[in-house]
Amino acid sequence: MPSFFKKYRLFIITMAVLSVIILTTFYMVLSPPKRLPVYNPSDVNPKLVDTTIQYISRDHRIAPFSFTNQNGKTVTNKDYEGKIYVADFFFTTCPTICPIMTTNMAWLQERIKDNPKVMLLSHSVTPDIDNFAVLKEYAKKKGVIDSKWNLVTGDKKDIYYIARKSYLAVETTDSKELYDMVHTENFILVDTKGRIRGFYNGTNLDKDIKGEKNVEDLLEDINWLSENE
Repeated sequence: MPSFFKKYRLFIITMAVLSVIILTTFYMVLSPPKRLPVYNPSDVNPKLVDTTIQYISRDHRIAPFSFTNQNGKTVTNKDYEGKIYVADFFFTTCPTICPIMTTNMAWLQERIKDNPKVMLLSHSVTPDIDNFAVLKEYAKKKGVIDSKWNLVTGDKKDIYYIARKSYLAVETTDSKELYDMVHTENFILVDTKGRIRGFYNGTNLDKDIKGEKNVEDLLEDINWLSENE
């Protein structure tokens, strides 16, 4: 028997190497590398996008912004420059999906709090009610870490425009009042270049709903971006 292996040693080694290469190739074909899409206005439900930009199909980025956070400090896009971040829209008196979204954002905060690359940003859609003092009290109740998560208020027109022209995540209402808006349950993932990389159901932590990404999926994508940007 030893003489057999000695005689065909080169052949056996060659076949073993070829087998590894073939199996590796099959694995890579069947399991392609993870990629995250880059979203533009033309990729999103038109109801969530301002009509003036619905045609844009490339190079969309979050526009410059300036709002006031829960500590009365001005927060701008410069504070998020070079960061991966998650944005959403809410209001403190919302009795339906907002409490669930905020709880899930707090869950996310706990898991990214030690990652210096990642931040969170929540915009109030009722800034006339949610001044910074109201946001501060809300932040305390929800366990917001000021260095990681900004709850912001500001001019309603500015929030309306950034919601529909940048984050592509808010619907208009049937009201005749200008700049009225209905926030969705979306959490929006933004990369270090200010591009939208994903939309996630902020009310859904770990349920597998067909065709819909949840907050656990969001955390997985954040970690992927952290390692690949």
